[in-house]
Amino acid sequence: MTSLDTTAKTSRRTRPAPPAGRAYQGRLHGALAYRLGVDILNGATKPGEVLPNEIEAAAKLSISRSAYREAIRILAAKGMVESRPKTGTRVTERARWNLLDPEVLGWMFDTEPSESFIASLFELRLITEPAAAELAAQRRTDAEIATMRAALATMKRETLMTEDGRRADLEFHRTLIGATRNEALVSLSSSIEAAVAWTTRYKARHNALTRDPIPDHERVFDAIAAGDAAAARACMDTLIRMAHQDTRKVAAS
Repeated sequence: MTSLDTTAKTSRRTRPAPPAGRAYQGRLHGALAYRLGVDILNGATKPGEVLPNEIEAAAKLSISRSAYREAIRILAAKGMVESRPKTGTRVTERARWNLLDPEVLGWMFDTEPSESFIASLFELRLITEPAAAELAAQRRTDAEIATMRAALATMKRETLMTEDGRRADLEFHRTLIGATRNEALVSLSSSIEAAVAWTTRYKARHNALTRDPIPDHERVFDAIAAGDAAAARACMDTLIRMAHQDTRKVAAS
């Protein structure tokens, strides 16, 4: 049975609910883009493979041609497929996929991401977030300190095993990056936030937070609040390395 056949059977019954904490962009076409995207990411549909044309797909899936067309447009915007006259819609090579698109990251974690992919996310965080913490210590406002303090309090109260705790974690990191006043870095914030969110959720869905990560966040906050740029960089570096170590333990368990 092909992945499209599987999608067709799902479509004729009840479409699956979106993963917790995330909504499909749109209705049917968003759900279909999700299903096709996951099939590409997990290798069920391989690079170079030609997808069915919209007439064939619409008939097989019992959906409108416009819904299928819009799903393909979503995937094309993420670099995962390309459509050409006469040759149809083909899955592109992995190097062209926008893996830092927050939605694609979510799709990736709805499969079982490889250890190398998870490691690459933590390497990205190590490149960006310690420098962001250093800048935030120099440029943050009193309002941003108050927002980070409130987020930290929620994280402590709710823990990162809960949705409220994870939302507070995102608010903490989002505010930190915004405090850099670096427009280029802020433009990466949605990708960084998604990397933080999905690696944290990955640990939580395995019911394993091997240690309490809140003290690491407190040390980062204290350094930023004190305006100590060097300490903020060092503490954020430690936070990320420890988070990666925790994630590796989860993957090995």
